[in-house]
Amino acid sequence: MRFDKRVAVVTGGSQGIGEAAARVLAREGASVAVLASSSVEKAQRVAASLPGQARAYAADVRDGAALRRVIDAVCRDYGRIDILVNSAGVFYPTPVGETDDDAYDRTMDINVKGTWNAISAVAATMKAARYGRIVNVASVCGMTALGGYAVYSASKAAVIMMTRALTQELSPHGINVNVVAPGNTETPMNHDIRTKPELKPFLDAMAARTPSGQTYSSAEDIANIIAFLASDAARAMHGSCVLADEGFSSVL
Repeated sequence: MRFDKRVAVVTGGSQGIGEAAARVLAREGASVAVLASSSVEKAQRVAASLPGQARAYAADVRDGAALRRVIDAVCRDYGRIDILVNSAGVFYPTPVGETDDDAYDRTMDINVKGTWNAISAVAATMKAARYGRIVNVASVCGMTALGGYAVYSASKAAVIMMTRALTQELSPHGINVNVVAPGNTETPMNHDIRTKPELKPFLDAMAARTPSGQTYSSAEDIANIIAFLASDAARAMHGSCVLADEGFSSVL
């Protein structure tokens, strides 16, 4: 199996793309540490359902010191960390003039600072091993901005640029850093978008301009791309951003 004897840490692993990534990696032989903050009980259920060795850990990615302690615990439990999947994130509207500081800070703290904190926490152990695969989860909104979601779009653009900059730092140490930018994906996080009647015209318009005809990808579709980027088959990829938006951004 692709990930036999590999240890993977997945932030935001209790649901959505993170949960799907944890399942694909475990199915392919990895031992998986499922990290979650607000859904720890669900993370425990996810870990218990995975094949092989898997454990759940409570971790708020916004707290760098606490996250480092969790990563230290994973290293003690498993002896190493080979793969980091940064899937923790939030997504909600932030219209200009109507968005308070808390909403702005929460978006940036989880999506950007959380990604930075997790990479900072695993960097030393990966450098020592001269091996690592880091896969960040951004969004097509980080490349083609979405009106009404300026803060979210900015946060995901930051993750893409962080990936490219950290590649220059970490690639010499045997660490590959890449990012996947999904389009609309069937996850709990965007459930409201899929169910609000007032957004149906917007979604219909998106479907009409999406070459694949698929308005939504499945979480497992994205997880399979993450697994590829986390594998040795992607060893030539450094700082790459893989668009997974059903072709939406290819249409002007």
